[in-house]
Amino acid sequence: MTQRVRMAIAGLGFGSEFVPIYQAHPDAELVAVCQRTETALNETADRFGVPGRYTDYAAMLEDPDIDAVHINTPIPDHAGHTIAALRAGKHVACTVPMATTLEECRSIVSAVRESGRKYMMMETVVYSREFLHVKDLVENGTLGRIQFLRGAHHQEMAGWPGYWEGLPPMHYATHAVSPVLSLAGALAESVVCLGSGRISPELTAKYGSPFAVESALITLRDSPIGAEIARSLFETAREYVESFTVFGELASFEWEQTQGLGHVLHVGEIPKSVEIPDFAHRLPPEIAPFTTRGVYDDENEHLSFTQGSGHGGSHPHMAHEFVRSIIEDRAPAVDEVTAANWTSVGICAHESAMNGGTRVAIPDYTS
Repeated sequence: MTQRVRMAIAGLGFGSEFVPIYQAHPDAELVAVCQRTETALNETADRFGVPGRYTDYAAMLEDPDIDAVHINTPIPDHAGHTIAALRAGKHVACTVPMATTLEECRSIVSAVRESGRKYMMMETVVYSREFLHVKDLVENGTLGRIQFLRGAHHQEMAGWPGYWEGLPPMHYATHAVSPVLSLAGALAESVVCLGSGRISPELTAKYGSPFAVESALITLRDSPIGAEIARSLFETAREYVESFTVFGELASFEWEQTQGLGHVLHVGEIPKSVEIPDFAHRLPPEIAPFTTRGVYDDENEHLSFTQGSGHGGSHPHMAHEFVRSIIEDRAPAVDEVTAANWTSVGICAHESAMNGGTRVAIPDYTS
């Protein structure tokens, strides 16, 4: 494929962050946006000069001028919207998680194979500057053999849209799961998870999940490395943090535990402060500036910036990987099998927690 990829974005909350990225990308053209509320749709489309405007997702999928759809709709809609787009012949990028059930994960994997289109889960952490830096440390031998991995994501979700209320912590675990599995270079094989603490009865009633915190141990396929994951969403006092720690033979990387204190590299037994570089130079110059800024102004920033520091500059890296996978006719880095595995870790972990910590096998999506 040599022509530019004609993109559409569905969901214009977080999705608005990607509007100028696709507009500026040398291999993409943003031709349409979709939002259920017409006033919000027109406000964004007018601001950025987007020609195609849809309040109906199904109608947008009938547009023959659209090659690919980037889905940023609410979590419960991810699977249905993904499958519908694939069956309509569109390539799909979808924000996390891939789905909410194992059956939905299987259905998406099947839809990708049946359609012959590309699918990418847009997991931010594995394109953050911290991850890219640590990946370099692994690949250049600075850390030596990886011995153990730990991921954590703690965030108070009070005040977010209603579908978040009472969500099982591990059902939104990919920000903690993805960096450890990616750095290990392996898929998850099984998980054991314990639920801890209790949230209010009002929150529990939403999904039937009582736990304030869920913590899991993951075994990896064909790997001697183990991994630990911790996740909380409600009624647990903690500054926001998405983090991972890598214990290596020669050196270990530890994510800062309080914002502003800095990351640490333990070389042997000596801790050293780590300066994390930006990786904008790996991007086309047209979209490189988006590693450090978003589309909102200082008085109206999206929560991904106010709470998540812009997801570590990941947004243009993800968009670039998705577009180039289509141009080059290859699987994206976070393809359907990888996405299903990472998402299933959380689904199976919650199942384990609800059953007192029994071991649950992760489905094999490779065949």
